Order: sequence, then structure tokens, then C-alpha cells
Amino acid sequence: MAIEADARVRDAILGGLALQLADEELFLGHRDSEWLGLAPEVEEDVAFASIAQDEVRHAAFWYELAEACGFGQADALAFDRAPSERRHAALCARPNGDWAYTVLRHYLYDAWDAVRLAALAESGDEVWANGARRMLREEHYHHLHMERWVVDLGRAGGEAAERLRGAFAALLPDLPDLAAFAVDPQALVDLGILSRPLADLRRAFVARVEATLSRAGVPVEEIAATLAAHPREGARQAAPHDDAAALLETMNGVRSLGAAVW
Repeated sequence: MAIEADARVRDAILGGLALQLADEELFLGHRDSEWLGLAPEVEEDVAFASIAQDEVRHAAFWYELAEACGFGQADALAFDRAPSERRHAALCARPNGDWAYTVLRHYLYDAWDAVRLAALAESGDEVWANGARRMLREEHYHHLHMERWVVDLGRAGGEAAERLRGAFAALLPDLPDLAAFAVDPQALVDLGILSRPLADLRRAFVARVEATLSRAGVPVEEIAATLAAHPREGARQAAPHDDAAALLETMNGVRSLGAAVW
């Protein structure tokens, strides 16, 4: 009985983490897809469509892990859960805003995701570790793409730099929620799924973005101060529902009759 109870506790924690990762990738991938035909360059239409596909594929992997933990069928987890049941960081469901907001949001998410995936890649669970390693290779190119845009916008001066600074001011309050987990991070360390505690991951995140944001003229020192003011030692609270509700309504508005499948 004790072994069964321990297995149920493990599945509850890992399934909760898998849902968080899946919801974040699905929502951000959908936001990326909204730029198709609207990006400032034809090449960016192609790039964002490709990135969106990658994010949705990653979401599918995490939803399948949540299914393996007993949380329900993967397609239903993706499409049928209510906004109040979602475990994403609020930043991932926010409306796109302008181009500066979109690329800076994605850059910051990719930087945190790279740190998070690197810790998961050292997991004692080979399914989690192998999935994280594969995603790290793909996300590396997303990160480089967004990094170029962030630096170019910041160095352009004028309206471009002003919009980038405005995007940073809008995104900064969401960063403590982004750099957090929907389940107790210490429990993930104890289970051997996460190789480093949350405080270490946050320091790595700041170090990862510091040089790039400095080159772009963004006050990067404000990130460390904001994270320190919101340590998030346990599981984070659920994100506000409004953005997720609107996004899910759009996602499900083109569903055919019957259950949706990937």
C-alpha cells in the first residue's frame, strides 16, 4: 500500500508538471501562429509558423506524459480543460501586442525554458530526460532567432527601441510567475526530476539574458530585483483566466464536430 501511495503521489506531481509545460507550449505556439500573414517580413511568416509547429509538438509530448500519469486522455487535456484548470504562466496566454512585445516575450520564455529543460535533461527519469534533451536542441534555434530581433530592435533606436523598452516594462511583472512551477519545485528535486533547486535556476536565467538585454539597452538588473521580491518557494498560483479563456475560445472555434485529435 505504501508503494502504491508513493506512486500516486509521484504521478500527481509529475502529471501536474507535465500539464504546466504542455499548456505553456500550446498557448505560446498558438500566439505565434497568430502572426502568420502579419509579421513584418515574409521570412518571419515562415519562421513563426515553423516555431509554432515546434511548440505545439512539444505540447503534445507533455500532454502524453500527463496522460501516462493518469490525468486523462492527451487530446482532452489539450482541448477540453476549462481555463481555470490550466497551469500555464500568465505570460504565455497574453495577447501578442506589437512585434517588440512578441519577440521579447518569446525571448524571455525561451531563456527560462532553456534553463528549465537543461535541469530536466539531467533527470533520473529517462523519458523526461530524453524529451528535454531533444527539445533543447530545437529550442536553441528559437532562442537565437528571438535574440537577434531583441538586439536589433534595441540598437535601432527611435521608435523601435522605445517599443522594446515598453514591452520590457509590460513583461517584467510576469517574470516571477514565469520562472516558477505549478507544483512544489522542491518535490521535483526530491523525486530526481529536477536537478537543481528553483533559486539556482532563476540565477541561471538572469545570467543567460544579461548580456543580450544589456546590448539591447534594456535595464536587465530589474529582472533580478523583481525575482528576488517574489521568491515563489512553493507551487505558484493559477494564472488569471481571462486571457486563457479568450485563447481557448479561438482555438476551439474551428473544431469539427466530435472530439478533437492532434
